[in-house]
Amino acid sequence: MSAHRPPLFQRVAIIGLGLIGGSLAAAIREQGLARTVVAGSRSTRTLEQGLALGLIDEGSQDLAVAVRGADLVFVATPVSSMGAVLKALRPGLAERAIVTDGGSVKGAVIAEARRALGDHFPRFVPGHPIAGKEKSGVEAADAGLYRQHRVILTPTPDTDPGATARVNALWAAVGAEVLEMAPDHHDRVLAETSHLPHLLAFSLVDTLARQGDSTEIFRYAAGGFRDFTRIASSDPVMWHDIFRENRDAVLEALALFRDGIDRFQNAIEHNDDEALMGVMTRANAARAHFLAMNERTSYTRARHSDDETGMTQQSNPTFLARPGGRLNGRLRVPGDKSMSHRAIMLASLAEGTTTVEGFLEGEDALATLQAFRDMGVLIEGPHHGQVIVHGVGLHGLKAPGKPLYMGNSGTSMRLLTGLLAGQAFDTELTGDESLSKRPMERVAGPLREMGARIDTGEGGRPPVRIHGGQTLKGIHYPLPMASAQVKSAVLLAGLYAEGDTSVTEPAPTRDHTERMLGGFGVPVRRDGATSTVTGGTPLAAGPLDVPADISSAAFFLVGASIAEGSELTLPHVGVNPTRTGVIDILKLMGADIRLENPRDSGGEPVADLVVRSAPLKGIEIPRELVPLAIDEFPAIFIAAACAQGETVLRGAEELRVKESDRIQVMADGLAALGVEHEVYEDGIRIVGGPFGGGEVDSHGDHRIAMSFAMAALRASAPITIRRCANVATSFPGFAELARGAGLDLEVHASKENA
Repeated sequence: MSAHRPPLFQRVAIIGLGLIGGSLAAAIREQGLARTVVAGSRSTRTLEQGLALGLIDEGSQDLAVAVRGADLVFVATPVSSMGAVLKALRPGLAERAIVTDGGSVKGAVIAEARRALGDHFPRFVPGHPIAGKEKSGVEAADAGLYRQHRVILTPTPDTDPGATARVNALWAAVGAEVLEMAPDHHDRVLAETSHLPHLLAFSLVDTLARQGDSTEIFRYAAGGFRDFTRIASSDPVMWHDIFRENRDAVLEALALFRDGIDRFQNAIEHNDDEALMGVMTRANAARAHFLAMNERTSYTRARHSDDETGMTQQSNPTFLARPGGRLNGRLRVPGDKSMSHRAIMLASLAEGTTTVEGFLEGEDALATLQAFRDMGVLIEGPHHGQVIVHGVGLHGLKAPGKPLYMGNSGTSMRLLTGLLAGQAFDTELTGDESLSKRPMERVAGPLREMGARIDTGEGGRPPVRIHGGQTLKGIHYPLPMASAQVKSAVLLAGLYAEGDTSVTEPAPTRDHTERMLGGFGVPVRRDGATSTVTGGTPLAAGPLDVPADISSAAFFLVGASIAEGSELTLPHVGVNPTRTGVIDILKLMGADIRLENPRDSGGEPVADLVVRSAPLKGIEIPRELVPLAIDEFPAIFIAAACAQGETVLRGAEELRVKESDRIQVMADGLAALGVEHEVYEDGIRIVGGPFGGGEVDSHGDHRIAMSFAMAALRASAPITIRRCANVATSFPGFAELARGAGLDLEVHASKENA
C-alpha cells in the first residue's frame, strides 16, 4: 500500500475476476487504493488463481458474503447475467456501499439494477471501461490495462452525485480518462462505433466461409481482409449477449449502415464518380479525425500516420530548445493560412472545379475543409499541398448533419458565420476550449443588422448558432476596430444579400478576401478604405496558387536576424502590403531583409525573402503598422528582447483576444527568461539585453511556442516550452524544418492535457 496517501476505499469487492475485474484488482493493489480487495466468483479455480497471483486478499463463491463490509463493489460479469448477480449480492451490501459495473450496454444493466437493488439503486454508478486485450481470464489481469484508456460513467438522475465522484476518482487513480454521458447516448454511440463493426466482421467472415470456394478466398486474402475481420475472433458468447441487450441501438446503427451501402452501390451502378469520391474522401477525413481524438494527437499527424500503434498517445508535446546556433539555408515555409481558408470557402461556392496548390495542411485550414465536406462539397486531397474542390455554386451547400467543429480556428468560425448567415439551413459552429473563450459578437452584430438570426453563447462566445432561411439586405458597415475577419464575414454575407454591402475599415487590414473574390469573378469595388460587393454574383472556378505564409516566415525572419552568422532564403512568400508589417517593423529595428524576384501569383504579390543576421535596436512601433503585423507580434517580442534599448508597443488591444492573451502570456514567458519588461493594457515595453533559459507555458498558443523556440538562439540556457500541440494548427513540420535550418530543438511527449 502506498505510504504517500490514504486509500480511497477500505474494502473493495470485485465480482467476476476475469480480465476486466482482475485488472482493476491489480491496479488497486499496485496503487494502494484499498486496504482489502476481495473477490466473488462462482468458480473456485478462479478465486484460487486470484489469490495465487496476489490480486485479492480473500474470496467467496457466495456473492452476498463477498460484498459484506465492502464500501465499493465492482461487478464485471456478462451483461446477460447482471440482474441475477446484483440480486444475489444485494443481501450483503452495507448501507453506504457503492456499486458500479463494467458492462458495455447501459440501458439493460440500469433496468436490471433498478429491479435488483431496490432502495439501494441511488448508490449504483453505471460504468463502462473501454479497454481489453487479446487474452482473457484472471491470468491475463494487467495493472496497466486502464492507463490512457477511457472509462465512461452513465449516472442516472437518481444516482447519488457523491457516489459518482468517488467512482470517478477510482478510475482516474488507475490512470484512466473518465467521461460521463447519458445511458441511452452511450448505448447509441457504442452500437455505432463498436457493436456494428463486430457485427459486420462476423457477417463478412461467415458469408465468405459459406461460399463453395472459401478455402481459396481465405488463402489469397490480403492484409486488409485480415485487419478488417480481426475482431471476428472475439468471444461469440459475449457478443451474442451484447447484440441482444443493445438490440434497438444495434438495429438503428445497422439501418444507417444499410443506407450508406445503398448509396455506395448506387454510385457504382450509375458510374457516379462524384458521389463515389464524395463517400471515400469524407470517410478518409473522418477516420483521420477519429484517430486524432482516439490517440490524443493532432489531426495533421493522424492523417499522415500509416501505423496507428506507433502514434504517441500524448497530445501536448513539450519543446526543449537549447541555446546558441545559427540559421542557414533555403527553406519553404507552409502555405498561407489566411488564403488557405478562403481558397476552400470560395472554391466550394464556385461553379466548376478549382485546383488549389500550396494549401496549408494544418489544423485550422483542415477544420475549414472538413466543414465544407460536411456541407456536401466534394473535396479531393489534400495531397502534398494540392486540393481539388468540386464547387457546388452559391446556393449548393447542404445542411450538415451535426455541428461544424472549428477546432482552434477563429478565422474559420468568424468567416463561416458570415457565409452561413445567408443559407437556407440552420448551422451550429463549435470549437475547442481555447476558441470557445473568444468573442464572436463582433461578427454577429453587423450580420444581424443585415437581417441574420444568430445566437452566441455566454458572453458572446461560441457556440454560434445561425438560423437559416433569412432574407439578408446589404448594409454599409463602418468597422469599429481594424479586423480582417469581421470585414471578410460581412463581405461574404454580402454575396447573399439584396443590393450592395460595403465595409469601411479604420486602418488597413489583410485584403485576401477582396483579392480572391476578384479572382473568382466577383468584382470588389474599392474606394479608399471602403470595399463593396453586390449580392447574387456567381463565382467561377479556376486554378489557385497559395503562396508561403508570411506569418510562418516571421519566426525565421526573427531567428536569422538575432543569431549571428545566419543567412536564410525563404522562397515564394506572400508579400501582400496588408501583411508585411512584420518586415517593416524588423527593418525599422535594423534587420537585413531583402525581397528578391518579386512577382504576382493569382492576384497576390510574392517574393523570395533573404534575411541575414544584423544588430537590432529598440524602437517605438508605429501604430499604423500594428494591424499589419497583429499575428506576428509574439515573434517581434523576441526580436525586441534581443535588441539594444527599449521597444514599445501600444494600440495592440487585439492581442488580448487571440488564441491566448498574447500580451500577458508573452510577458510571463519573457519574465521566466529574465527579460525586463512592462505590460500595458494595449501593449508592452521590452528592454533588450542578455537573457537566460527557463520554463515557458505557451498556454496552447502555437505562435508563442514557436517564438520562444527561436529565442533559444540567443539564450544562455535551455528553454523548455510547455503545451505545444497547437503548433500543428498553423505550421505542421515546424520542428523538423527548424532543426534542418540549425535550431537545436527537441520535441518530447507530455502527459499533460491539451
